[in-house]
Amino acid sequence: MSEDGRVSTWTAPAAVAPVDATVTLPGSKSITNRALIIASLASDSSTITGALRSRDTDLMIDALTTLGVGIVPADDDGTSLRVDPAPLRGGAVECGLAGTVMRFVPPLAALAQGEVSFDGDEQARIRPLDTILDALRAVGAEIEGSALPFTMHGTGSLRGGSVEIDASGSSQFVSGLMLSASAFDEGIEIHHTGKPVPSMPHIDMTVEMLRRAGVRVDTPETGGDANTWRVHPGPVAPIEWIIEPDLSNATPFLAAAAVSKGRVRVPNWPESTTQPGDVFREILALMGARVDLTAGVLTVEGPDTLRGIDFDLHDVGELTPTVAALAALAEGPSILRGIAHLRGHETDRLAALTTEIVRLGGRAVETDDGIRIDPVPLHGGVWHSYADHRMATAGAIVGLRVPGVEVDDIGTTAKTLPGFEKLWDAMLSASTPSGVGS
Repeated sequence: MSEDGRVSTWTAPAAVAPVDATVTLPGSKSITNRALIIASLASDSSTITGALRSRDTDLMIDALTTLGVGIVPADDDGTSLRVDPAPLRGGAVECGLAGTVMRFVPPLAALAQGEVSFDGDEQARIRPLDTILDALRAVGAEIEGSALPFTMHGTGSLRGGSVEIDASGSSQFVSGLMLSASAFDEGIEIHHTGKPVPSMPHIDMTVEMLRRAGVRVDTPETGGDANTWRVHPGPVAPIEWIIEPDLSNATPFLAAAAVSKGRVRVPNWPESTTQPGDVFREILALMGARVDLTAGVLTVEGPDTLRGIDFDLHDVGELTPTVAALAALAEGPSILRGIAHLRGHETDRLAALTTEIVRLGGRAVETDDGIRIDPVPLHGGVWHSYADHRMATAGAIVGLRVPGVEVDDIGTTAKTLPGFEKLWDAMLSASTPSGVGS
């Protein structure tokens, strides 16, 4: 155990029997952090119920309170919050390794009166930010630097207007500009140039949430130009936000059913959602699992034979570590495509996944835009997390079938799911459907 309470090395428990558990998960990080930004610009107080409390969301809360926004817990565990907008001021923002903080907060900070400095973890300093910072400069912001650390010189307002960007590295560049744009004098019109934008469901999520708050948004689907999004200036309505469970955080637990020939249920699964994690249902079915969504409960039953898969993950790249772990344990090769942009995530996820699978005796090679995995028997060893929460949970999945897998820095899962290893242990020890999270 490290000084900050994070587990340094964790022996991933093997599944000695088919998993049979119900896993109740906290709220979506992506929805929580978007709701926090939107509520900070509303005309009155908003409430957020079911908010995720994790390192990434706490960093967002700290950043917004630094800028002057009032955020007060409305319950004992802090998952219900009241957000009180206020005039934005200068301060020092700590981004950690949270992409949503380093890309969503700068457009808001451009509206502050005063200097706002940004910094983050060492790994965050190599993450690309020039796209969004240059876009903000183009619409009137004064910024020193093109990566962490950088400084925003706020004047209390931002002109806004039309801007061209290449968002092929991350959909967060588009979402970050859109979330605060209704407060820009001219709103914003974003013209994407370059290869297709990855993780489009996250942009859909941003658009849907802005519209719920009364913001007018034009998209290619509503008659606008292709690869163009426009947010009109205007007021933001206060909203009572109810946060969905984090479907991407659910995927390692559902994968546990798939690799152990077991059964896992996740309650409160939405019938309709913009979360990319929902696509995992399709992936599991293609790999041979039985998948059922009835009365808000998603049930996954593992197959006798887990099949390899050829799948384009361009829109749902965050699922790649989980799918790669499954592919390494499947029978038959897998090709995961459309994910070259993952080289710029928390770590270079393509290099990390191939390195760790090979380290345990597997066969995996990078392609131009993804990974090819040819399953062979694996052996135990250290699975490195690279300070990446999804790499850590991928190691836990592999460890279900491969004895002796040790995941370094399992505590990095606190980025989006604090207490992951306890939930994992509880899932494995559960002998009845009410064993976990009941």
